[in-house]
Amino acid sequence: MNARALLLAGAVAVLAGCNQGSETAANQVNAAANAAAAKPKHPTYCFFKDSDTKGWASSRDAAGNISVKGKGHLDDDRYAAELSQPEISGTSATLWLTMGPNTGAYGAPDNWWDVKASIPNGSAIDSVTIMCGTKTVVQLKVPPAKIKG
Repeated sequence: MNARALLLAGAVAVLAGCNQGSETAANQVNAAANAAAAKPKHPTYCFFKDSDTKGWASSRDAAGNISVKGKGHLDDDRYAAELSQPEISGTSATLWLTMGPNTGAYGAPDNWWDVKASIPNGSAIDSVTIMCGTKTVVQLKVPPAKIKG
């Protein structure tokens, strides 16, 4: 009976060890997936020269929503200038100027595309940075919200 109890205890220890290993592996996979999801990928290549962007401005409406606009020039009218979704960190937001397919029937006048983006509920944001690849195109100060009164 002693040998049987010892064998049973050994089997339980082996099974517990196997379960811990699979839980640890699962936790490592989940941690890696969460880290990958937390850091979005950004374009690293810029298709625009400094002279190919202009007219950048930001504004805030009474509800605190922020609008950003500018222009991007592309020689090939099969493509259009676009702004990415904003990435918000503290009191600043960052958007990337990118080149996407022209889904319209026509190109932009003289190949200068109007680009616009909105940042809803941006009352805490006081600056917006426009990036192109890894370079900064412009840093904009966002005007404060107008207080009704």
